Amino acid sequence: MDLPRRMFSGLCMAGALTPLMPRAALGAEGRFDVRHFGAKGDGTAIDSPAFNAAIAEAARRGGTVLVPAGRYLCFSIRLQSCIRIVFEQGATIVAANPALHGGSYDLPEPAPGLYQDFGHSHWRNSLIWGEDIEDVAIEGPGLIHGLGLTRDGPGARWKAQTGERPLSMQGMSERDIADLEPAVAAMQGLGNKAIALKRGRNIRLSGFTVLKGGHFAILATGTSALLIENLTIDTDRDGIDLDCVKDTLVRGCKVNSPNDDGIVVKSSLALGEPLPAENVLIRDCAVSGYDMGTMLDGTHGTAQHIAPDRDRVTGRIKLGTESNGGYRNVVVQDCTFTRCRGLALETVDGGVMENVVASRLTMRDVTTAPLFVRLGDRRRGPDGTGVGAVRRVVISEIDARGIDPRFPATFAGLAGHPIESIEMRDIHLVYGEAGKRRDPAPAPVRQVPELAGAYPEPSMFGVLPAWALWVRHVERLTVDKFHAETILKDVRAPIRLENVAFPRFSNTPLRQNGD
Repeated sequence: MDLPRRMFSGLCMAGALTPLMPRAALGAEGRFDVRHFGAKGDGTAIDSPAFNAAIAEAARRGGTVLVPAGRYLCFSIRLQSCIRIVFEQGATIVAANPALHGGSYDLPEPAPGLYQDFGHSHWRNSLIWGEDIEDVAIEGPGLIHGLGLTRDGPGARWKAQTGERPLSMQGMSERDIADLEPAVAAMQGLGNKAIALKRGRNIRLSGFTVLKGGHFAILATGTSALLIENLTIDTDRDGIDLDCVKDTLVRGCKVNSPNDDGIVVKSSLALGEPLPAENVLIRDCAVSGYDMGTMLDGTHGTAQHIAPDRDRVTGRIKLGTESNGGYRNVVVQDCTFTRCRGLALETVDGGVMENVVASRLTMRDVTTAPLFVRLGDRRRGPDGTGVGAVRRVVISEIDARGIDPRFPATFAGLAGHPIESIEMRDIHLVYGEAGKRRDPAPAPVRQVPELAGAYPEPSMFGVLPAWALWVRHVERLTVDKFHAETILKDVRAPIRLENVAFPRFSNTPLRQNGD
């Protein structure tokens, strides 16, 4: 049995593919309408006390919290175990604005927050949050509108600050940075996440829409047996962040996030110890970088070209950047990327990335590299944090077109710490945009710097000396049926290998073994 099939079977056995249904929802007779607890749904009254009262009663007796059609203005809504929240058609929860609505979100709980930013380090300062909850579902065709949430927050308090921000941000002034990363005191009473889960298990999020979700539309940290399905997210920063999760399935979701990543798997130190993200399957999802809000309204706007990090719009599916605990047994399959960055697989904080499979991915209008695998040495962690490792990565059946010609598929390890093994099969890449003038390609850098401690992004090395595939510091590279073309007048070599110990190419016209 090949690696993808073995991993898919392992995820099934781990329970990540089993449809989740809280025990309370299976046999509960209680139905608790938030209007019966005082909710007005008129967009003016603050309805979060009514929501919290309905949730408390449903948790006590077992049952379902009903959210009928209406516009419910809320501060923090606190989840409890053994409940099911159902949005009826036309139901909207609107995040209140503390500056306008005379209230505040729950305060951020005490947390270390040294090696990750403020957003990753707190959960209670959210519109909807739950801690150590079990057997919970939120579902139905409703809308969560994070109108009063902020997308900003302080950065990590880590003293070294190595690789803290992308190199594309080097030209930004201190004031520009401060606008994106306000002080901790400025965050008191504000909400910066639509849904936040800390630990917990057997949780399902299904069928609803999130518009403008703050720093994270969904943040799940240390959560297990998590199912996120058929969500539509059009947001101003991260879409779905899966930090140190286990046995998790994300399927059928559409995420538009021009300013940050769409679906991300991470392994930070937010819970105080390095925990891996493991047994994660992302399938049948679509990520994009259209102007915020225009995926939902169907106009698919393209006015925004640059993300806050001063690189092109983001979107994408990524592993990283926080990577202290590493990742293992992660599958990304049958997903589409449109007008956004390509697939990024990164470990730079000492974690091991192993058994990662990406297959059947379609990409159009790719704003940086279509494929990016990076082993770096940022080491954002306590003393003793070492260099991580990358092994057993399989990438297959990729069709990417309209790729920014500056950025080939890039696999970069470190001198003395090579990526151990990467396998590529059935890859088709097209660089440049059809119908545009065939200008000469940009000139590459003369010598590509190592940049071991830098924040990992495809743009970090500048214009590379190959237009289709650039590989450095890799031990075993296997490539079969790799096809690439460019509509530009590009004099760079199509493929360049540097310090690759055992390369093997087959059915690849651009390179033969021995080249």
